Amino acid sequence: MQGRRYVVYDVFTDTALAGNPLAVVLDAEGLDLSRMQAIAREFNLSESSFVLAPEDPLHKARLRIFTPDHEMPFAGHPTVGTAIALADLSSVDAAIFVLEENIGPVRCAVTRSGGIGFGEFDLAVLPAALDLAADKIAIGAALGLGPHEIGFENHGVGMWSAGVPYVTVPVANLEAAAKAMLHAALWSDLAGRDANGNLICAYVYCRETIGFDNHFHARMFVPGDTPWEDPATGSAAAAFAGAMVHFDQPVDGLSQVWIEQGVEMGRPSRIRLEVDVKAGRIKAARIGGQARKVAEGVLFA
Repeated sequence: MQGRRYVVYDVFTDTALAGNPLAVVLDAEGLDLSRMQAIAREFNLSESSFVLAPEDPLHKARLRIFTPDHEMPFAGHPTVGTAIALADLSSVDAAIFVLEENIGPVRCAVTRSGGIGFGEFDLAVLPAALDLAADKIAIGAALGLGPHEIGFENHGVGMWSAGVPYVTVPVANLEAAAKAMLHAALWSDLAGRDANGNLICAYVYCRETIGFDNHFHARMFVPGDTPWEDPATGSAAAAFAGAMVHFDQPVDGLSQVWIEQGVEMGRPSRIRLEVDVKAGRIKAARIGGQARKVAEGVLFA
């Protein structure tokens, strides 16, 4: 019985069993959407990606990304991980190519050295602020935090999207970040739902960090009947770029920050966020990070 090749990468890390795991089905031709969804549910990782032939022959591949429950318009660690997997498959040390995602064409750049890849992608949609009616007291209560633990400096709660919306919640310090826990019933009444009817996730961040060479510490909570935490979320970092530029007001030019995530879960991750600022506004932005292969096999489905 002929199967379909797949690989598993740990993304936004150079260390096996850290970062965010990703399953990449390399031979996805002939799979319909319901089958892809079922396979993603079988892998039961936060996301799985499926590589198809591109619609434009100048592009590298068509990419479909699924959580165990639904398809995503785009996602950060599947984009980085799949780009590195395709470069590994081609045995090239450096490459620039385009992946076709539901959000649109996404330019990716990959370098490889010693079994570790570094991939980055341009944001297809720049972050924009969305309306959020709930106040910080209610947001804090839904995260198990008091009003004094919400916000730092001039950073306030907001909602931002670069293709996937997130409620961005600044907290006072690492202690407050470690205490955060999403209460499903409270959250479902506050954040609203995205265009596909899914509850909008919470992205908690603070300026204080564990790694001396990082600039922000973050956690990302996925709501639902049983809320869960994601160890590294590129689409959330993309949305966060809007909040960072809005509140920090960096000077024109290139700003680069590193975000640590997944520490509380025992899966530490590092995400590089770059923004090009002109006249106080984001003109372009990129998400990048490392990844390494930790498993491969054949899928008979």
